[in-house]
Amino acid sequence: MDFKLSGKRALVIGASRGLGAASAALLAEEGATVIAASRSGALPQGLSPEIAARITAVALDLEDPQSVAAMKDLLAKEPVDVLVNNCGGPKAGPARGQSAAAWQAAFAAMATPVFELTDAALAGMSDKGWGRVITIGSSGIEVPIPNLALSNGVRGAMAGWSKTLAGEVADKGITVNMVLPGRIATDRVAELDAGKAAKSGESVDAVREASRKTIPAGRYGRPEEFAAIVAFLASEQASFITGSMIRADGGMIRSL
Repeated sequence: MDFKLSGKRALVIGASRGLGAASAALLAEEGATVIAASRSGALPQGLSPEIAARITAVALDLEDPQSVAAMKDLLAKEPVDVLVNNCGGPKAGPARGQSAAAWQAAFAAMATPVFELTDAALAGMSDKGWGRVITIGSSGIEVPIPNLALSNGVRGAMAGWSKTLAGEVADKGITVNMVLPGRIATDRVAELDAGKAAKSGESVDAVREASRKTIPAGRYGRPEEFAAIVAFLASEQASFITGSMIRADGGMIRSL
């Protein structure tokens, strides 16, 4: 299927590895010109020369207000049609006993810069009467993940923002959606598995096996499977899907 992304410009945040890298690569494969933003400013690894030619890597640190401001200036000069919001998660920990500073830092690192950059991108989308805002969330939005209280809380707030924004811009030809990954084989999930193993005294293999047993598909997902959902939501064909959250979790989340 042709997603009709040729001639479109996309900005993918957190695009040097994991879900962001896979999303940037597939959008480029579908014909979009992609700005791959990350703290390192590095291109995703393993790209073919043809795909790499459609991707420009830029540095963006969501925790640095000056870096965020520079990206906002870029969006004003060079508007994008597709924005993929992707931010790293805060440190693991329980809900009880978190300081106000910890909550404020998590919100400032994850939510606030995403809100700012989306507002900056919406100006150009509104002028064109077409746009796609896709935010990568977490399955913890629907079923909180134990010991990830900061992530669960802040991403939950981002889900409320995304749904509200969708209703505000739908009549301008702009869709706003979220994709919720479950256990996808990324560096971040590997880090979480290793942390759980260290805390429990189990081996990492044992932790992963126990995790796989909670997934009806019986395995972790692949980043490219997740990216396929992002690419579809960015497509012309997905123009009537907005205000939605789509899970990519192999059936792990059992809620309706």
